[in-house]
Amino acid sequence: MITGFLTFLTIFAVVGCILYGRKLIKTEKVDAVFGNPEKAKGGTHWVIVGSSFLLLVWLYYSWDMAKSFYPKSANELCQVAKVNESLRSLKYLFPIEERELKSTSIIKVEGKNIKKYFDKIQNSTDINEQDRKKLLNLLSKTKNTIPLLTNKNLLETNTKIKINEITTKINNLTEEFQDINYVSETVEEENERIELVKKQGQWGSSGTALDNKAEIPATPVSKTGVKFDKAAKELLLISDEFFKLRNHNPTYKNAINEIKDEIKEYRSELSASEEIASVFAKDILKIARRIEYASIFPPETLTSLEQSIVEFDKVQKKEQKSLRLIDIFLFPTGNIGYSGRACFEAGSGRWLPKPSDTLNKFILLLKPSVGFKNIPLIWYEMMDVSRIVGFILPDWIADILPGKYPVHSEDGTVKANLKSKVLNIVTGEFKAFKIPIPAGHIWDSFLRVFLGLIFGIILGVPLGLFMGLNRFAKGFFDPLIELYRPVPPLAWAPLVITVFGIDNVGKIFLLFMVSLSIMIISARAGASGTQLSKIHAAHSLGASRWQILRYVIFPNSLPEILTGVRVAIGMCWGTLVAAEFLAGTTGIGFVENVAKKYFQYEVIWITIFIMGMLGLLFDITLRKIIDKTIPWRGKG
Repeated sequence: MITGFLTFLTIFAVVGCILYGRKLIKTEKVDAVFGNPEKAKGGTHWVIVGSSFLLLVWLYYSWDMAKSFYPKSANELCQVAKVNESLRSLKYLFPIEERELKSTSIIKVEGKNIKKYFDKIQNSTDINEQDRKKLLNLLSKTKNTIPLLTNKNLLETNTKIKINEITTKINNLTEEFQDINYVSETVEEENERIELVKKQGQWGSSGTALDNKAEIPATPVSKTGVKFDKAAKELLLISDEFFKLRNHNPTYKNAINEIKDEIKEYRSELSASEEIASVFAKDILKIARRIEYASIFPPETLTSLEQSIVEFDKVQKKEQKSLRLIDIFLFPTGNIGYSGRACFEAGSGRWLPKPSDTLNKFILLLKPSVGFKNIPLIWYEMMDVSRIVGFILPDWIADILPGKYPVHSEDGTVKANLKSKVLNIVTGEFKAFKIPIPAGHIWDSFLRVFLGLIFGIILGVPLGLFMGLNRFAKGFFDPLIELYRPVPPLAWAPLVITVFGIDNVGKIFLLFMVSLSIMIISARAGASGTQLSKIHAAHSLGASRWQILRYVIFPNSLPEILTGVRVAIGMCWGTLVAAEFLAGTTGIGFVENVAKKYFQYEVIWITIFIMGMLGLLFDITLRKIIDKTIPWRGKG
């Protein structure tokens, strides 16, 4: 219901915003000069169009539209898949699903095998002439059994009757299947079926759990489904009945039994030194048995059966009615399959989760009681202020205070002084009130990226400016920077994690390395690109070196520096996820890595979406900072 409403709302938003945008373009007077930035300005309505279009594509190709508007369609298509599965084995006998008759195909394959062994035996130097003659004779006899199966004059009357009976059953099923009264359930049968449906749930009911289960119940939920389910069961019985049938007339039975007995006797008489001949005899026996168990019939014998199967297939496709259109238009990149008494989604339904299921699992991941590995994606925890103070303030503050730390008295007590009290504060050894602080996988990843980026900016920007202004600094540091910069961050990851461990320190240091080189290069480029005329003008006004750096060079470098920050953010996110893949117990990368192992596709897409949204949030924030701090950018 919600998905259907969202679909209509999204379509309305796309159409409405496009019409609004076209109206705005017509009413606005915009300079027609090519390259005018005003012409490239965006707008909220175009953002809505792009986002809504992506959502519509996702809804469509993930089959969420089908799930919303036709919730029974997957179950009904499952029953159709049952029919197709029951028909498939029969269809393979004829040039329906294959190019040729199954009998013809078997004869061709075994004919090639017989010829291959004729050549092997003829050319073998490991067997004597007597064994060669014997083996070739057995091969010839095996080959001669095939005409005994394909000769229609040798076909037994009982076999003909059985084939006709099977054909009649399929024809009767075809007639009954079209009858409106074909499906007839007693009250007890219907109630039993409804109970089974309730136990199995509906399509997509597994979206309420983190683990991936079968999403489509195999028990039919509608009259259409019951109809196809019943036909599938009857077809399966007919199919089993046919494949139990063998074209073993008396002449063939005598011939094949004679061959098997002869091979058995021959192998028993062979000595240990004649192992090769024994192996050849065993292979000939395998060929004879394959022919024996194969469904080989005379040509034209199964023509009526083939026609009955084709006719039933036409009828069952016709009886699908609107279900075929639903399958074509609302299941564009896959189908509903059936195998092993279970229905499944084939195609995009497996790797492109439905927005509705994804949203359900996202809500579950946010819940502190569920989360992922008992840790929510984003939540809060109450932390004592003392822990925060102890983390921020360094211990040496207490050490530099005058005096000594207290010494215990003879009665075994320790009296606190100012120095010890300060030490308790800077180490967090005091009681205070608690405040909520962010926690969870998202927060851990965010904090790692933020700290790694901040440390990279703090060290990289001053060093980059220094390199852009000083020849010695540039010559000294440039080779060092260019030496480690081309190395992929993941190449450093094993070493960094080994030295600093798998906790936050190792990951933050790795992100610091990524952002440092980018910030150095950006700041250096900004400083070295400062127009000399601006520096001369500042000199003429009596500006000092510090003033020139503060009011001329640094503002001129800000566009490059902030651009570098935007680049560094993207690189840091990519590196962090990879680092959390390699080693980690929390974070978005850790969540995706574990979800990948257990094929939790909804969770994988959630992590991708979160990473994209966090990256977008960083970028939007940085754009606002750029607009506020360097309003002159791009304006001459």
